Amino acid sequence: MTNDQPPPPPEARGSRAEPPSLTKSPFDSDTFTSATFVTVGRGPYLAVAAVWLITRVGMVLLLLRDNLGIGGVRREVDLYRYWYGQFAQGTFPPGDVTWQYPPGAGLVIMSPGILPWLTYVQAFVALTLLADAAVTAALARADSARLTHGAWIWVCGLPLLLHLPLARYDVQTTALAVLALLALTARSTAAHQLGGALAGIGAMVKVWPALALIGTPRGRTTREAWTAAVVAALALLATLALFFSESLGFLRQQGSRGIQIESLGGTALALAEAGGIWPGRVEFRYGAFEYVGPYVSSLGHLALLLTVVAFGWLLLWRVRAHRWTAATPLDAALTAVLLFTVTSRVISPQYMIWLLGLAAVCLTSRSTVMRPVALLLLPAAALSSLAYPVLYDHVVAGTAQGLTVMVLRNGLLLAATLLAARRLWTSTVTGPPEESA
Repeated sequence: MTNDQPPPPPEARGSRAEPPSLTKSPFDSDTFTSATFVTVGRGPYLAVAAVWLITRVGMVLLLLRDNLGIGGVRREVDLYRYWYGQFAQGTFPPGDVTWQYPPGAGLVIMSPGILPWLTYVQAFVALTLLADAAVTAALARADSARLTHGAWIWVCGLPLLLHLPLARYDVQTTALAVLALLALTARSTAAHQLGGALAGIGAMVKVWPALALIGTPRGRTTREAWTAAVVAALALLATLALFFSESLGFLRQQGSRGIQIESLGGTALALAEAGGIWPGRVEFRYGAFEYVGPYVSSLGHLALLLTVVAFGWLLLWRVRAHRWTAATPLDAALTAVLLFTVTSRVISPQYMIWLLGLAAVCLTSRSTVMRPVALLLLPAAALSSLAYPVLYDHVVAGTAQGLTVMVLRNGLLLAATLLAARRLWTSTVTGPPEESA
């Protein structure tokens, strides 16, 4: 039996949704971003892959020439190769003032040995690019619903540092922290343990990845992640101490560091010297240019005190916080590393690699409060590459150009730190507690 009645009009069909407005601007949509045009199918992944490939080829070409500014960016890899020879003899660099890294860094320094058909430099750069690609893929996967923020910050932000990321092992360290944070966002116990283990290994490589755990939710997640981190770190430390001598020798060198010219304290001394109110000078010490003169020691102690204060603030935040979102562990990690960066006696340009990676992880979450912080870090990264290597001779000499670059770069870092701390506090401490679902 057929129904000969005509179909009801659209407004009578019981549709609950209003028809979309054909005249409404797409810019009015909450989900519109600058990369909306590539949000269909595999478009986002292809776009990220294409930009990654183009920019990384450019970075490799810059490294091959290595003649921007003072040049010599690749010399750090030559130092790694020298240390590689020390490890081959079963010892960490004994009495070497330039070795200032935790013992886990030795694994990264030794890793080019797994590619014996390449030279040390070639193998190191290849493994750095592999770690870079792993970070990009992990960010893209985590941000698959809105592939317009996290992965793009990393892919486009890293080349702002020119070829320096390819000649430092900080990309590998950042990869451990990024993967740890992404694992912590999952709900399973195994993921939390994996994230904790990666953070613990990262802490043995360059200390700061331990801060990735500062924002883990209280209770089961914290117990699982922190326990795994401690176990992994101690296991790695014990293994390296068993097979290599002088595994803790870095502590002697690290404690002797002064005020590096690129730190906030260094910028203050540079301004004082330019104003004729401080009679100090710059010397090459412990593998970097540092200030030497009156009050430098006191300024170094002040920097350490500020680091302790920053750690105390983080503990206070963790005790007071009562609003936790999916982005809180990510936002807390970025804030913590920013705090420890600006209060450090040393702010090397490769520190920006850490901050870009953590900012990228934050931007994979819709609930992050760190978007303006991430935007501040992009020009800070560009200024860092101006400071080193492009205008480094001006920075060392304290010329007007060098001072301008450092004041702007460190001013942006300080602003980003204060903004991050404020936004983390107000988003998690201020206001009534969230009702449990």
